[in-house]
Amino acid sequence: MNLLLWLLQSYVVYLGGQHDEKLEHQLVADSHHELLGSILGSKEAAKEAIFYSYTRCMNGFAASLEEEHAHALRELPQVLSVFVNRGRTRHTTSSWGFLGLDEDEGGQSETEVVSPPSLWRKSDFGKKVIVANLDTGVWPESESFDDTGMEPVPSRWKGICQTGTNFTAANCNRKLIGARYFIKGYEAVNGPLNISGTGEFLSPRDKDGHGTHTLSTAGGNFVKKASITGYAEGIAKGGAPHARVAAYKVCWPPKSNGGECYDADILAAFDAGVHDGVDVFTVSIGSGPPLSDYFQDGLAIGAFHAVHRGKVVVCSAGNDGPTPGTVANVAPWIITVGASSINRQFPSSAILGNNKTITGESISEYQLPKKKMYPLVSSSDVKAPNQNKTAGQLCFLGSLDPRKVKGKIVACLRGINARVEKGEAVRMAGGLGMILCNAPVNANEVAADSHVLPATQLNAIDGAEVFDYINSTVSPVAYISPARTELHAKPAPVMTAFSSQGPNSLTPDILKPDITAPGLNILAAYSMAASPTGLSFDRRHVPFNVVSGTSMSCPHVAGIAALLKGAYPHWSPAAIKSAIMTTAERMDDTYKPIKNALLQRAGPFNYGAGHVNPNVAGNPGLVYDLSVKDYYRFFCSLNYNSTQIKKITGTAFSCPARQPKIHDLNYPSITVSQLQGSVTVKRRVKNVAEGPTIYKAKVRYPPGVLVSVEPKHLEFSKKGEEKSFRMTLRAMKSSSGNYVFGSLTWKHAHYSVTSPIVVKTVTVNGL
Repeated sequence: MNLLLWLLQSYVVYLGGQHDEKLEHQLVADSHHELLGSILGSKEAAKEAIFYSYTRCMNGFAASLEEEHAHALRELPQVLSVFVNRGRTRHTTSSWGFLGLDEDEGGQSETEVVSPPSLWRKSDFGKKVIVANLDTGVWPESESFDDTGMEPVPSRWKGICQTGTNFTAANCNRKLIGARYFIKGYEAVNGPLNISGTGEFLSPRDKDGHGTHTLSTAGGNFVKKASITGYAEGIAKGGAPHARVAAYKVCWPPKSNGGECYDADILAAFDAGVHDGVDVFTVSIGSGPPLSDYFQDGLAIGAFHAVHRGKVVVCSAGNDGPTPGTVANVAPWIITVGASSINRQFPSSAILGNNKTITGESISEYQLPKKKMYPLVSSSDVKAPNQNKTAGQLCFLGSLDPRKVKGKIVACLRGINARVEKGEAVRMAGGLGMILCNAPVNANEVAADSHVLPATQLNAIDGAEVFDYINSTVSPVAYISPARTELHAKPAPVMTAFSSQGPNSLTPDILKPDITAPGLNILAAYSMAASPTGLSFDRRHVPFNVVSGTSMSCPHVAGIAALLKGAYPHWSPAAIKSAIMTTAERMDDTYKPIKNALLQRAGPFNYGAGHVNPNVAGNPGLVYDLSVKDYYRFFCSLNYNSTQIKKITGTAFSCPARQPKIHDLNYPSITVSQLQGSVTVKRRVKNVAEGPTIYKAKVRYPPGVLVSVEPKHLEFSKKGEEKSFRMTLRAMKSSSGNYVFGSLTWKHAHYSVTSPIVVKTVTVNGL
């Protein structure tokens, strides 16, 4: 690329879908040169400006342009949208036992114990499915990608093993069957990659660890005795452990603008992945509100064209919780995943001088020199003379006074800087240990971190108790017990505070997130070029790491989607989503409603349909399926016209005279964000069970809303048969500007097919 071009703004020019798979790449690319050349004045100038041509499943290009040229392109009738090449961020395991796929819930045994109803059995562990991630690449030497005993690479695979820095074709095998990297969009904004300054690999190799973690969570092979510094030891495995996997590296070292993973590169990866033969994409990246229109959003566009070709796309909901309305990746063709806890903890206690023992969590490999009490101080009381109180309270690097810290345990407040960095600040000042106390916004969400000194993290209430003890005691003392691994913790799951929440800020009548899955303290493979904390002062390297985020919950659901694809290869992406959502669990392991991080009752804006239940998802009874025409009508409801829809889909379609309603999209959840008196919502379900079946409607009313369903019974005579029903919602009481929640369950002796009902009343019926 001409180095002067990165001084220009880079844009994505979206022309719609690519509907003729037989067209040669160069012919389509030439049409892009002609189109842009008509604006720039020459085909040669267009060739210089364009750095990607999307020619496989979508039609468009990415180019470095002046704003006036971007504006001129927007005016052309063949152009659907032109948008800035935006940067996104990453949304940064005994979890499979917790989900019921294996019976050795703690992962402690030497052999995997697979339960008879396990979806693993039904899908042959995902053997015939290809899973890919769009992320930071892959560490190919990880045991999670070992191919021992695997059959030859499927003949349908068209992908490559792209070579580059420290990466050759030999790094791929029968497990890791493909790897590519995409950086032109990143460099168009930031200039050439600073390899010497970042240590990054100009190849599919993972410098960060995030991509290796997510890919191995979705499809990593069985690895015995996996752990991080002895914690969480057991058999590591992905959701679809015998699936083939591929890595599409689209994320690079973040710049000052925060961008890591750029739209132009994301689109190029989707375009290649669909062509290569990927079945399931797991994408743990995104950007929070304000959200762009679906066809001004590179991730949504790429995902749509993948789903249009029968691929499943799973994305993280984001880590901007607990603020309402922060959920990302909200397109209805995407499976959007929130994050919750599992029933494994890493307890480490703070024992105070008042004989109070408070249990937190840690995976620190370090212990205090002796089992005795040590002086305890609050970080705000030991700040360095040149630092303000906030810097000291939050334990910023260099904020603590060594004369006041040496030989002591320091209590720090969580917030702003990295949790492990706070411990480094204490260590640098001569402190012996750290008690990390949650701020109120973090509530009960406690992450187990690989600290650089003896440390434990406490929830907000317990943390406040530590500070109260310090402030009320002349010579406070404490001890931090070594961490350990504890299984069968209750309650679980609990929603994490960081998990982004609904309502959907772009299309409120589509509930997001769709589902929740394990995303707190997840063990999976990692890059040996990265430290477990990712912080510059941390020189440790681990083959497996414990990480938290919706980035971790997303590949859990992608792995389950791969199992469903393996068990039911002819199911559509929508049917797979429906099976996952309508079988979800809304109770924790104490048989009480799932709670949020404040230990209050959670709801659909936290977890969508509920917590994923893979074995039940493998036998859902009914599914809410979506045809391509359902999406066409959805586009009509968003005011796209027939010409635009044809460009997107390649099919002529006339929008109905009466504009379709968004809430009538055949989605597995039912949301009415502006209920004015009453409304009737339409749905249809397909029988995927064997033999004749009869279902009865059971409704849990949202408070203040009457719900009626017609017909009240659905009778199916054979597998594959579809039936429609209508649900009428009548507002009997104002919801005072708030949403209220209920559910519809189609009940059968062997199946419960449940959809959340989400309503906000604007006008009471008859008023």
